[in-house]
Amino acid sequence: MAFGFFSSTYSDQGTMDDGTWKFCGLDRMQRLYAFGACFVVGMIISILSTLFLLTANVPGFAILYSIGNVISLFSLTFIIGIPKQIKTMFAPVRFWATTIYLALLALTLALSIWLKQMFISIILVIVQFCALVWYAASYIPYGRELIRRVFGSCVTSI
Repeated sequence: MAFGFFSSTYSDQGTMDDGTWKFCGLDRMQRLYAFGACFVVGMIISILSTLFLLTANVPGFAILYSIGNVISLFSLTFIIGIPKQIKTMFAPVRFWATTIYLALLALTLALSIWLKQMFISIILVIVQFCALVWYAASYIPYGRELIRRVFGSCVTSI
């Protein structure tokens, strides 16, 4: 089993965890709706955060963008449950992707609030987004391999 940021061989793809959300009284369909609503709300918050860029409010942008990403990331817990979400986030196949993403999330917030430099914040948000895409691709069978092939062909065609 490979262990690392670029690994795609570890298989921990789970099904819906019925036990974790039973205490809330949510059935399968309600959890799917909650997942969709939570994910959409997170994406809307992330997209609306760009309005803060128009007013040059860098901390507001970074805070809302990061909150939107966290809400979208949390949405998966409605499908697989909280314990399994944490376990799969730090599984060997996505350990480094998770660690880098969470570090970039914290770094984006900290530097945007303290330095208030728009250029640095935008660079950090772009890198944070790339880390999130790489993390999310680890849940899709051959998702990372597809990303490697697409960007590999783009680089070789230049």
